[in-house]
Amino acid sequence: MAREKKKSLYVVIVGCGRMGSIVANYASTEGHNVVVIDKDEKAFELLSPEFSGFTILGDATEVENLVAAKAERADVFLALTSDDNTNFMVSMIAKNYFGVKRVMARVYEPENYDLFRELGIDAVSPILLMSEALKGILVP
Repeated sequence: MAREKKKSLYVVIVGCGRMGSIVANYASTEGHNVVVIDKDEKAFELLSPEFSGFTILGDATEVENLVAAKAERADVFLALTSDDNTNFMVSMIAKNYFGVKRVMARVYEPENYDLFRELGIDAVSPILLMSEALKGILVP
């Protein structure tokens, strides 16, 4: 029986810090087409030698950098910077200007979580995830 070949996704990642680089490395090794955008050239040093995607040095809030990343082709757009305002802005641009169907953002400040969700952005808050995990541990 032949193995079914999985579909290769076009993934745009904004932010190449710890989280962005881990996701980019993983997506690349899974055979997806990955483009990573970051303002800091040193951030790209976190990408593994096996990373086969592309990098764009620049500010993702400047639309020309999203155009260079071919954001309109993205199956998945991930905003993973350490700044909620940046993540919100680039997520909204990806969703509303480029028409990306699957947009996900990292949310640092828990009070911003509902805003992201209300506007159709899949949001993940590390603080909320951790607090929920701790509640599970602290309840006998």
